[in-house]
Amino acid sequence: MWEPVILTLKLATITTLVLLVVGTPIAWWLARSRARWKEAVGSVVALPLVLPPTVLGFYLLLILGPSSPVGEAATALFGHALPFTFEGLVVGSVIYSLPFVVQPVRNAFEAIGDRPLEVAATLRASPLDAFLTVALPLARPGLLTGAVLGFAHTMGEFGVVLMIGGNIPGETKVLSVAIYDFVEALEWDKAHVLAAGMLIFSFLVILVMTVTEKRMRNRLT
Repeated sequence: MWEPVILTLKLATITTLVLLVVGTPIAWWLARSRARWKEAVGSVVALPLVLPPTVLGFYLLLILGPSSPVGEAATALFGHALPFTFEGLVVGSVIYSLPFVVQPVRNAFEAIGDRPLEVAATLRASPLDAFLTVALPLARPGLLTGAVLGFAHTMGEFGVVLMIGGNIPGETKVLSVAIYDFVEALEWDKAHVLAAGMLIFSFLVILVMTVTEKRMRNRLT
């Protein structure tokens, strides 16, 4: 029973790190850009919020399949096709959890306003310096919220990981899929253990995130 738990924690950790690296610049651009089409980009980023996971997983299978240009490039890079592999799970999880990281970080950047960045500019700080030394520290509550939501959302994924990863023990059989298998096999005791663990984990995530974010905002204000 521990194998799916460890695999899920590994997937959630890697996915969260990738999401912070990829999602933070996207959130910054969405918060600061004046491009007319930025909301169209924001809508594309937010699509996983409303799309059924099976729909997203189906199109990911088509895009990452060995017969597609993206799939061919991925095969050349990784040495194998991405569907039904752990790497494919990471790609699917990043796309599926992206809005859960981008939106709170974007809100944090928008809440900063122009004044702190203007002050940094008067002190001859470059845009990159202002971003690293002013924007990021002030946006810490949003970054924390995004990281926690991205991690927790990845932990509970089912539809996308089942479509893109299947059910391969030790490779793609994550916690949610394991619970489903135990229910199908009528092994209620094992399903109860894993499901109760997820319930307690979800409650603690929400509690810790709320308390920590409140304390960080109080310190900043």
